[in-house]
Amino acid sequence: MPFSPRAGCTGFSPRTVGLMAAVVTVIIWTSFIIIARASADPARGGVLTPFDIAFCRIVGASVILLPWGWWLSYRDRAQGIGGGIGGKSAFFGLSPLPLRVTAAVGLFGGLLYAMLAYSGFAFAPAVHASVLMPGSLPLWTALLAVFVLHDRITLARALGLGLIVLGDLLVGGASLLHAFDGGAVWKGDLLFMLAAMCWACYSVLARRHALNAVRATIAITAFAFVVYVPVYAALTLAHVTAGQVFTAPLKQVLFQALFQGWGSVVISGITFTKMIQHFGPVRSTMITALVPGLSALGAVLFLGEPLAWNLAAGLALVTVGILFGVRAAAPVAVKKDAARVCTAGAGG
Repeated sequence: MPFSPRAGCTGFSPRTVGLMAAVVTVIIWTSFIIIARASADPARGGVLTPFDIAFCRIVGASVILLPWGWWLSYRDRAQGIGGGIGGKSAFFGLSPLPLRVTAAVGLFGGLLYAMLAYSGFAFAPAVHASVLMPGSLPLWTALLAVFVLHDRITLARALGLGLIVLGDLLVGGASLLHAFDGGAVWKGDLLFMLAAMCWACYSVLARRHALNAVRATIAITAFAFVVYVPVYAALTLAHVTAGQVFTAPLKQVLFQALFQGWGSVVISGITFTKMIQHFGPVRSTMITALVPGLSALGAVLFLGEPLAWNLAAGLALVTVGILFGVRAAAPVAVKKDAARVCTAGAGG
């Protein structure tokens, strides 16, 4: 097939690459919400704590990504590139990006997101996560993109974001009222909102630095591995914390490492960054409009969670707000897409 700007170096058009990445991301994100709640909820008999699951996620992803990162850094040095964007590789060559960029994206996209999200599932149902994590992500991303990328929020997009805010208030506000009765669901809701904000920070930083999809995913994993894994292991082995990963059934640990690490980090991390490269950070998060509805439906069918009126109304408002934002979002220039797709392919 002859090369053309639209086909790029992969043989697929930028639109096809973006759409395929969106489909994979939606499937994994939907499964992530259901499986994480089933695993982190103490009432369901799971033996792993949220921090245990975060450990499995990081270690599972590291098995694939850290050798990959070392090889990319080695290849960069052999070619005289200097390792990464704007400087040398970081963390003993495990991250192919420079230290400052690795620390920035790794803190938000690798470490804080995992710790906050899994901790939220220990307090709040998956239906709440369906609304508050993918639902509030476009809101945080749009606000951050205004200040960091100098994007504009059109009137139509503002109306869509307003619907998202109303939906989040219906869900989070109701649980906050029950906090005075001794309820703990509001803690999970707050953690979900903070997790979404952290992922929005990562997505905007990835766009700002024009990060390659593979290299960005490797960098956030390298940071999380170097910072989190030694601390967790030391505290758990010293019985300072109640970590169970070294005593839990091997089947559970391996499952979490495979799904949370290989699926949620390696595969969806790359596909999500591909979406950012093609659609931009705001429109990319708008495309995930199916995630709240699908994950809420999955929570009802597979976890037996009730769908109260305020949850259903909040879910509807968030979904409509995201879809409204998709229609209002301006397309990314096609001439930039071919270069981005080629760069991503070369980095892999």
